[in-house]
Amino acid sequence: MRRALAEAGLAVRGGDVPVGAVVLSPDGTTLAVGHNEREATGDPTAHAEVLALRRAAAELGEWRLTGCTLVVTLEPCTMCAGAIVQSRVDRVVYGARDDKAGAAGSLWDLVRDRRLNHRPEVVQGVLEDEASELLKRFFREGHRGSPEPLGGSDF
Repeated sequence: MRRALAEAGLAVRGGDVPVGAVVLSPDGTTLAVGHNEREATGDPTAHAEVLALRRAAAELGEWRLTGCTLVVTLEPCTMCAGAIVQSRVDRVVYGARDDKAGAAGSLWDLVRDRRLNHRPEVVQGVLEDEASELLKRFFREGHRGSPEPLGGSDF
């Protein structure tokens, strides 16, 4: 998670919401990293998770990321949850909950929907305070980006 938090910091440099992701191989080594790049690239799909999954697949030469773990600082949205299911990662580990758009247990639980053919394990709340504070600071400082994705009393 610390590596994902460092990636999230890179997103801020590009003017984007600080979300970072890391894909770990089955043996725990880093396959790929990513951070939000929507503002930098003008690509609405350039979320940290999607970029990290794409890079991991390229590294492996295989779209199936079986045995891999995705570590991300913020609970994945519906788009990213769909990419997670499609990539067949075994585990998703995230820091801060997203009560307004999360799709891995808070608002929705797409990644563990029993109607889908793949359901990764979900581990939530890892370094949650650090991940949450990074996001809150970004929005407090008035950075451009979507409306603050966090809310509720979890923070």
